[in-house]
Amino acid sequence: MPVAHSLSPKFFEHYCSEHNITDCLYSLYPVEAALLQREALHRWVEEQGLQGFNVTIPYKRSIIPSLDSLSDEARAIGAVNCVVASHDNGRLLLTGHNTDATAFEQTLRPLLRENHRAALILGTGGAAQAVAYVLGRLGIDYLFVSRTPWQTPQAVSYPQAIEQADYRTLIVNATPVGMAPDSDSTPWPDSDLLTPRHLCYDLIYNPSPTRFLREAAAQGATTIDGSQMLSLQAQHSYRLWQI
Repeated sequence: MPVAHSLSPKFFEHYCSEHNITDCLYSLYPVEAALLQREALHRWVEEQGLQGFNVTIPYKRSIIPSLDSLSDEARAIGAVNCVVASHDNGRLLLTGHNTDATAFEQTLRPLLRENHRAALILGTGGAAQAVAYVLGRLGIDYLFVSRTPWQTPQAVSYPQAIEQADYRTLIVNATPVGMAPDSDSTPWPDSDLLTPRHLCYDLIYNPSPTRFLREAAAQGATTIDGSQMLSLQAQHSYRLWQI
């Protein structure tokens, strides 16, 4: 999966400079699925001398069988975006965490209004699982929206989602649709259905704003992109790597 779009290295460069941290290096590692097999992954982490790493789409769920343990939250969500490397009697241990959920909740809460009690989650991958976990904890009813809804429980098709848009006024894009360089695309098929009652959250942070959010804002909806979430989940990851 290409990762050139990621702004994480720039974030950590700024974060470390701001906090006078001189012994930290954050790099991008484009990998193939074969590298995420258990033995290959452990060998690669040892060779690179990593203290930890982040995981992005589409590997947030598929990496789990190659890890040694999971935090309670990562296990409940079923997806990992942060891995901590440690050693026990010389043996490398990889522990999966999910910092997406905490960061998403922190950025969503201040924007919620009384009418945002039902949601549509666009996508069914690892990021969508973190969103669902948070919404469930907040008591917000949700449905996944998928192009293949028969493959996922609680999922509806995009035509079915459109029919519920008037009631489900929180819409979260947890797909890569609209991410650079494909910034002309949008996951939401009918922006005319959006209103000032809607809160539209796009986990994508590049570009900012996405077409989805530009069209939502034009309809008067409240919008937020993934920039703040990126920053917060990165800070949470860094704290875990310091353990």
